[in-house]
This record gives sequence, structure tokens and C-alpha cells, in this order.
Amino acid sequence: MLENKEAVIFDLDGTITDSMWVWADIDRTFFEQRKIPMPPTLNKEIEGMSFTETAEYFIRTFQLPETVEELKDIWNRIALDKYAHETPLKPGAGEILKYLKEHHIKTGIATSNSRLLLDVFLKERDLEPYIDAVTTSCDVNKGKPEPDVYLKTAEKLQVKPEHCLVFEDIPMGILAGKRAGMQVCAIEDDYSIHLTAEKKALADYYITDFRQVLDHTYEDLRK
Repeated sequence: MLENKEAVIFDLDGTITDSMWVWADIDRTFFEQRKIPMPPTLNKEIEGMSFTETAEYFIRTFQLPETVEELKDIWNRIALDKYAHETPLKPGAGEILKYLKEHHIKTGIATSNSRLLLDVFLKERDLEPYIDAVTTSCDVNKGKPEPDVYLKTAEKLQVKPEHCLVFEDIPMGILAGKRAGMQVCAIEDDYSIHLTAEKKALADYYITDFRQVLDHTYEDLRK
């Protein structure tokens, strides 16, 4: 999987860290407090959106009084401590980051989440030395499934897209990586377990644990 790869770009939520439960809790509490029925298709509607795009969607759809920045600040304040202390690394994530560093393969993060939450997550786990470039979808014109966030990260890393490998956990993110001209490995996550077949249909590889990349027990979907 890593053959001829000069850079590896990771999504954050559901990929490097088990964190999707945070947003499920935040959404549930948010709607209950405002006495707004939570749409059953909400997750599908906002999948892949940037933090800013999600705030714009909430304000527009639910006629909220907050500005985009005010709403983002509310979410950041609620989630900050959870990203600092409660969202664990996915199995094998630490090992693969160490391996990539030792083998001089560049690393990046391309996330739809906020820069504040990304920064605190990396800092509290001493992961900053292992990451060479970070980009949020708010830094580019469009969120996932558009390729912008992955192309921008590759540009920062000074690596051509065809020499990049992407790790993603949801279909919109996998599509973003593929549209950027990169190979994509889908990773299992409880939040998207019901989308496994769709993820496998889109991706080049599939894993349940990052250690499968290192011991070559990953599922090759190109066959």
C-alpha cells in the first residue's frame, strides 16, 4: 500500500481518532435544548461539509439566530475538552505515524473539523512532531466530497497527488481523495459501519486497524 508513496494524508474524525460519538452527543443535546426535532437524515445531509458549511447549513435549515462564527464558537467550546482528553487514537494510529516518520514519508491531516479542535487533539497527544501539514475544509473553497482539502494538503507537502495515500472513514471523504487523484484506504469506524459496502466500493483498500498496513494484512479492493 505504501509502495511509491511520498506522503500519507489522514482525515481526523473517525480515522485517526474515535470521535464521531462526540458530534452525535452534541447534536442530540443541541436539538433537545432548542426543542427542535432532530432530522433522521441529518448525518447524511452534513457528511463531508466543512465546519463553516455545517454552521451555515444549521442556521439556514433550522432558522437559528446565531451567526456562523457564534455557532462555531458554541460547538468548539462544547467539544474542546472532549478532543483534549476523551477521543482516543484509533488502533494502530500511533504505530503508523511513528513508522512514517522513521521512513521519511511525509504526513498531513485534511479535516472537515475546526482548526482549534485539531490543534488541541494533536498537542495533548504529543502528535505534532509526526504531522508535516494540516488543512481544514474551511481553508479551501469547498468541503468534501470536493478534492480541495486534499489537493491543498498535497501542495503544502510538495508532493504530487498520485504519490499520496489517503486514509478516510466516510464515503464523502473517500470520494474527495479519489477526486484528488490519490489512492484511498477506507478505515472501519462504528459510526459508519452501516456504510461498509459503499466505502469498499469507492476505496482502493480497507482496514480495521492501522497495523494492517504495516503487516500487509489489509484488504486490497483493486483486485
